[in-house]
Amino acid sequence: MKTVLVGIPCLKVGGTEMQTLRLVEALLSGGHRVVTVCYFEYDYEMVQKFKLAGSRVECLSAYGNRPQGLRNQYRFLKKGLKRVVSEYHPTVAHIQYMAPGALPIIALRKLGIKTILATSHTMGDIYKNLRLVHFVQRHYLKVFTCITEAAEKSFFRKSKLYTPQVPISRHQHFTIYNTLAPNYEFSQARQLGNTIRIGFVGSLKPIKGADLLLPAFAKFRQNYPNSKMIIVGEGELKEHMMQQEKELGLDGVVEWKGKLPYEKLPSNYQAIDLLWVPSRSEGFGLTAIEAMANGCIVIASNVGGLPEIINNLKLFFEKESICSLVQCTQDIINSDAASVYSLSQSMIERARMFQFDSYRESILSLYSRI
Repeated sequence: MKTVLVGIPCLKVGGTEMQTLRLVEALLSGGHRVVTVCYFEYDYEMVQKFKLAGSRVECLSAYGNRPQGLRNQYRFLKKGLKRVVSEYHPTVAHIQYMAPGALPIIALRKLGIKTILATSHTMGDIYKNLRLVHFVQRHYLKVFTCITEAAEKSFFRKSKLYTPQVPISRHQHFTIYNTLAPNYEFSQARQLGNTIRIGFVGSLKPIKGADLLLPAFAKFRQNYPNSKMIIVGEGELKEHMMQQEKELGLDGVVEWKGKLPYEKLPSNYQAIDLLWVPSRSEGFGLTAIEAMANGCIVIASNVGGLPEIINNLKLFFEKESICSLVQCTQDIINSDAASVYSLSQSMIERARMFQFDSYRESILSLYSRI
């Protein structure tokens, strides 16, 4: 049994945190002892999820504050991690590579942890320069994992999907796909009704393309006046989007659900016919596979890992192109009922590729080999 330190900058309600929870669950199921270390910001509810899963949780900042400046952050991290290492004596550290990604890795090496893995949940295009990532990967890490092959290529120009049969050499990088929750319930395929329900689930941020939603929906609604839009999420663009709603004459046809607990998302996916994922950058697209598992037809921008996740269903539109998004949606709706039902069924079958058991097998295999 290994004691594993799982490090993450924040434990808020988000896709990266949920996937880190899946990592913790996989390790615990394999008999490992896990201590999750949150460096900075956290939500009480998310901390409780990790504790209920069976992990110890250590929040280095009592009030969820983040020191200003890299030097102050490094000092803070080294002091806090030293306390955790002294108490739990981990033999492995698994760092979620988010800002300040390299600092906890360097601190842990100086504290004597020799076996360190890192997982990036983004595309490499969010970094202005990848030299630091490459240096850390070559000199500090046993393994660097990415969440799609497209993401891995964006960091390293090549990729390899991890399997238990893949040879492992020092300082290697692999792709291990993100996963649905354990025992995730799959819905039945469905037809479109008289009212077309377009949905969005995610943070209302520019990187998620949230500012494109309402202009695209207004254009789409010109031909489908009975359609409605359901928006699940909060973020910095909320006020701007509510102004768009007024300017575009969409009052009364947009349902703002706000930020919902993870457990309530399946019922909301089931209220959506077609999910729009207009991201400008996306390493994986967790909402895409969750929606697919619930029978939604997902239409995503042709960026990052999204084409890889949706695979041969090819429901993509050109990045930031409202016309392309609307046309792709109309093409589906104008199909015959049997084709729409078949597409919904194909979405469900594709989502089954990302069930927890496959992820658990990959993680436990990797850990046993390092």
